[in-house]
Amino acid sequence: MPDSSLAATVEARLFQPLTVRGVTFKNRIVIAPMCQYSAEDGLATDWHFAHHSGFAIGGAACIFFEAAAVEPRGRISYGDLGIWSDAHRDALKPIIRFIKDQGAAPAIQIAHAGRKASIQRPWDGNGPMDGSDASRGELPWEVVAPSSVPTADGWLMPAELTPAEMAEIKSRFVDAARRSHEAGFEVLEVHGAHGYLLHSFLSPISNFRTDDFGGDRVNRMRFPLEVAAAVREAWPADKPLFYRISSTDSVEEGGWQLEDSVAFAHELKARGIDVVDCSSGGIGGSATALRIPREPGFQVPFAEAIRRDADIATMAVGLILTPKQAEAILEAGQADLIAIAREALYDPFWPRHAAYALDADPGFEDWPDQYGWWLARREKGLVRPD
Repeated sequence: MPDSSLAATVEARLFQPLTVRGVTFKNRIVIAPMCQYSAEDGLATDWHFAHHSGFAIGGAACIFFEAAAVEPRGRISYGDLGIWSDAHRDALKPIIRFIKDQGAAPAIQIAHAGRKASIQRPWDGNGPMDGSDASRGELPWEVVAPSSVPTADGWLMPAELTPAEMAEIKSRFVDAARRSHEAGFEVLEVHGAHGYLLHSFLSPISNFRTDDFGGDRVNRMRFPLEVAAAVREAWPADKPLFYRISSTDSVEEGGWQLEDSVAFAHELKARGIDVVDCSSGGIGGSATALRIPREPGFQVPFAEAIRRDADIATMAVGLILTPKQAEAILEAGQADLIAIAREALYDPFWPRHAAYALDADPGFEDWPDQYGWWLARREKGLVRPD
């Protein structure tokens, strides 16, 4: 079982440090990757600087940039971040510097959308691109997958990848890992969830190949594991490597199941993956339109089972809303890290408010001086309502 019982400087486990390889997270709070659909030709913009800098001031230990496509056709939409060229790498450097200055670990998720590429931004329809997108100069592009099976009715028909094309995509992941290191990222995550390319190889719902990359579970895992191993070799040995999975396909019949994820996590660990990021769903559409109840912490049992049965560190994500809820997850040994996503959009200072609520920083001493000095003095004369 991964050991989370590190020396504590505060009582709350949520604010105990955790060291993974050569990186020490100052607390257990991670800002999960959240697509902003605001890049220009894959390049980070001022929006990305403001978005991520707010989280850095807000006190999270690790801040993930959104899924960055390893090649242009691997974007989900025209607004996706990319890391397929040195220009994309260089556009990220100012944001990374600021995050590090705030004592947080900058992280990036590298991805290929596969058959779920070439879709509209959520506020433009969130489906396959059509004639309405042409008015913005956005035209559909070819999508690829393990098999020529669309995501759902009305979605683009993907071209089935050849082994040679798969090898090329694997090299794109390796190039993305190299550029991520050169940019200054301290943590890397391979996106293998939500129906995107690597997940679509795993699931029997989307993989109908008859060669060495299809059929039984061992064959369906082959290409994602090859990518994981190649990225681990390219990524520095002293930097953590995460892998995001869809723990289940969350469909009524068939599909990838939790026991499959446990077996997959065993193999990921053997290839040098340090943390499994336990999400779910997305194989047949949006990952947020699941057929399982979406109650607070609905994916935490996946992180708990994989941590226990695969003996690997896990990150819990999905409607973790309150500090007490996050603390209880860690105390129960259900996960090693807590990922906050949309709750951080609602409150970018969630980690600092959690530290106050759990009495880990009642005097605002861990806040940046520009904020903490004022808040501590306000607190002395503040009468809070019951």
